[in-house]
Amino acid sequence: MYLHKTDLARNALASRARTLSPRERAVLLMADGKRSRRELLSLLQCDQAMIDSLVTAGYLRVAAHAQGGAVPVGAPVAPAELAWAAEASPRPAAPTPHSTDNFEGKRSLATTRMFLFDLCERLFARRHPEWAQTFRDALREARDRESMLAVSRRILAAVEEVAGAERADTLSERIAMLLPPDNG
Repeated sequence: MYLHKTDLARNALASRARTLSPRERAVLLMADGKRSRRELLSLLQCDQAMIDSLVTAGYLRVAAHAQGGAVPVGAPVAPAELAWAAEASPRPAAPTPHSTDNFEGKRSLATTRMFLFDLCERLFARRHPEWAQTFRDALREARDRESMLAVSRRILAAVEEVAGAERADTLSERIAMLLPPDNG
């Protein structure tokens, strides 16, 4: 089975509003009708449930490679018609996708600090070097969860000013996934 983008997918990719996760967008970008579902699963290292949800939501359509076996253009496929059980290996059901990638690593202040340092370099080092240096210094001084949160709030305010509220919200969610839980 080969996956093709629908008009809904093309509109979602062209839109500035990010309603899909980066992994979902990657699946849509790679679904060009030339790659099978199995190839997409291995290339993108995503799960079967994500692709199934994109099909049922109408972002992707399934077509057979042989002539005449294709589903009509733009027609979403119902879950009962997802006849690829023989093609896929069994995998556990995935959690509902959110606006950021799933993070399965260890939550720690060190991980959070490194993410924030990287963020400073990528977003501020060239255009706002004085901000980048201020944030680097503040991150070096942040030793506990509260001080790390204070620095991250300042960085997110600067991100919102430079890149917009949506980008700041996405980064805020990622920071929340990286920070260790509050035990106090």
